[in-house]
Order: sequence, then C-alpha cells, then structure tokens
Amino acid sequence: MRLKGNRGTWGFWGVAILIFVVGQLLISTGAVNDFWKTIILIGGVMAIVSLGLNLIYGFSGQFSLGQWGFYALGAYVAADITYRWYQLHNASGLVVVFMVVTLIGLCYLGIGRLSARLQGMDTLSAFALYLAGTIVAAVAGVAIGQVLIDPVTALLTALPPDLAMQIVFLISVLLAGVFAAEISYLFGLPVLALASDYFGIATLGFTIIVKVLLDNSDTLLGFTEMKGARGMVGIPKTTTWFWVFLFLMITLLVLRNLLQSSHGRAVVSVREDEIAAKAMGINIASQKTLAFVLGSLFAGIGGALYAHINGFLHPNTFNFIKSFDPMIIVVLGGLGSLTGTVFGAFAWALILEGVLRVVLPQGFETWRFVVYPLLLLVMMLLRPAGLFGGFEVPFLRQVLPPLRKSAEKPTPEPAAAAPETGDHS
Repeated sequence: MRLKGNRGTWGFWGVAILIFVVGQLLISTGAVNDFWKTIILIGGVMAIVSLGLNLIYGFSGQFSLGQWGFYALGAYVAADITYRWYQLHNASGLVVVFMVVTLIGLCYLGIGRLSARLQGMDTLSAFALYLAGTIVAAVAGVAIGQVLIDPVTALLTALPPDLAMQIVFLISVLLAGVFAAEISYLFGLPVLALASDYFGIATLGFTIIVKVLLDNSDTLLGFTEMKGARGMVGIPKTTTWFWVFLFLMITLLVLRNLLQSSHGRAVVSVREDEIAAKAMGINIASQKTLAFVLGSLFAGIGGALYAHINGFLHPNTFNFIKSFDPMIIVVLGGLGSLTGTVFGAFAWALILEGVLRVVLPQGFETWRFVVYPLLLLVMMLLRPAGLFGGFEVPFLRQVLPPLRKSAEKPTPEPAAAAPETGDHS
C-alpha cells in the first residue's frame, strides 16, 4: 500500500516532529534551565494567540485589540477549574463551567434558528435576546452543576491522581477556549458592524473592562480564590512542552484547512472588498463573526495554557498595554502569513523576554522596551510587509488545483481539392 502525500506535507511533519523531539530533549535533560524553558513555552502560547489574531486582522481585515481580553478570560477560567481540583479537591469548577458553557452554546443555537425565521430584527434587539438567553442559561448551568459535583468528583478521585489532574487540565483548556468564543460571539453582535477604527476602539474597551473585573474578581464577582488585584496563586503547573506543541499544531491545522475551504476564501474576500463580496452573495456579518469567534477561541486556549506555566496570575499581566503584543507579533511576522506569525511569536519571546533580559546590565532590564521597538522600527523600514510577508511553507500554502485543459476540438482536415473536370477537348 502506498501512502498518499506530497513532499511538502512530509517535509512539514518531519520538521515538526524534529522540533518537538529536540525541544523535549532539551527540557527533559536539563540542557535548558527553568528560565529558558518558560521562554519557550510562552513563545508557543503567544504563537497560538497571535495565530487567532492573524485570522481576525490579517485574513479578515478586522483591526482588533480585544485578543488580550479573551486571553485573560481563558487564563482565569482554566485556572479556577484546576485550582478547585488541585487545592480544594473537588470538581466544582469543572462541572459548573461545563454545564454553563454547554447550556449557553445550546441557547445560542436555538436563538440563532429563531432569529433566522424572524425577518427584520435589528442588531440591538438581537443582542438583548442573546444577552437574556446567556443569563438564563448561566443560572441554569450553575444550578444543574451543583447537583453533579459530587458524582463527578467521586469518578475523578477513583483515577490515579496524576491522570485525573491531566484530564481536568485538558478539559479546562478546552472549556476556557469555548467560554472565550461564546463571550466573543455575544460581544461581537453589536460591535462587528462598526468600521475598522471604531471596532478597534471597542475591542480595546473590552480588554480594559476585563482587566477591571479581574482586579475586583474577589469582591465584585465573588471568586475569593482569585484574590483580585493581589494575584491568584496555587495554580498547578501542568503546562508542558507537549501540551503547548499539541495545541499549536491543532491551531495551525484548523486555520490551514479553514483558509483552504470556501469559508476561508469568503473570509479573505471580505477583507479585500466588502461591497464586491456582498454583491457575490457572501454574508459579510457571518464571515466576520466566524473569524472573530474562532480567533477568540484560540486566545482562550492560549490563556489557559499560560495560566499553568508559572502557577500565578495577576491582572496587570492583562492590561491594555500588553494587548498590543499579539498585534506586534502579527505585524512582525507578516499579515496573512501563518508561518511568519509562528516565527514572530518565538522571536518575540526569545528576544524581548529572553535575550534582552540577559544581555542588558542588571537594573536596566526595562530598557528592553526601548531596544525592542527600535528593532521593530528598523524592520518596518526595511521590510514593511513583515519578515515573511505573504510567504507560507508549502504545507500551509493554498494548493490550487491544476488548470483544466480545455478539450481541443479536432480541426477538420482541409477537403481534398476536387479534380478538375474542365473539358479539354
């Protein structure tokens, strides 16, 4: 049996496996210390978050500064789930968040079908309907979850402790991503109709709101374990190179397959010309929502992985100044380039958080925020399209079908000249 595939596919997976093995060997053998291990993990996490933003901004053309807010939501949701299991030895966070996320998702599906039948519903009315449904579904999810806490806790306790911890961690990462996606869908209903600059300002406001809520999470929201502005501690350090690499590969595959599908081409067409896309029958709002929600999903997953690297979260990590980091990475690698975004994320982590911290004299570490922008300025003067521009490795690049040769009609042979029948007599 002959395995199907081309040179680009086998080359991509060969290099990917090699990178994973080398990274795992460096970490497992202690060739890199904890500092550089953390830098590598943060680079992978930022690659996931920035790939989501590249889908929103680079491919869909929506200038968004809200990626950091969804990143923060994912981090705190996952951290609260694993904290309750690791410190309080119960699955309350896991069960309640699962029920809330599930019921909100079902509610959105039901309201979406209802809205499709009702013609002429304005944006604010739809937002009010979705908001009311979200509140009802959340209350119902909390009530149902309280009943299921003890059975689920008993089931997980019967497993080996390390296995149970990994299961809780994996589910918490997925739930954090879905939760961020659902919030982005609700938030996107009224703001996705805004023009590019106004949309960017609205998403920046969302990031600021999330940061303020996290500052008061222990008093205003009632999550005392988050400790508000003091920072959340006691989070299990379960994020490993394996988990970061796995979710990074999944993100790349999802985006690659999306962009090579009809939906992906519709998303890109909205970026190129909304009027022309609408004239061709493309639902502009639907494609913008698809890109925004999927990009926020990856931000939530990245935040969940980040929360379990150092075992500590602080709201200042998610302030609006830091919200520009994914944007810088996307521009550094190249708008519309998945390859450039991954490279830019690791370069950002290694240079800003790694090399400059080590090279600069003690006490001058903050000067890296001066050196790094200067490097970006020089790069933008020399390479305005980013380091990779529109380049993609063959596996991630759009594969166009071969040109279909038009059937050549047989050219009729010229008729033989009729013999002369003239009278020669």
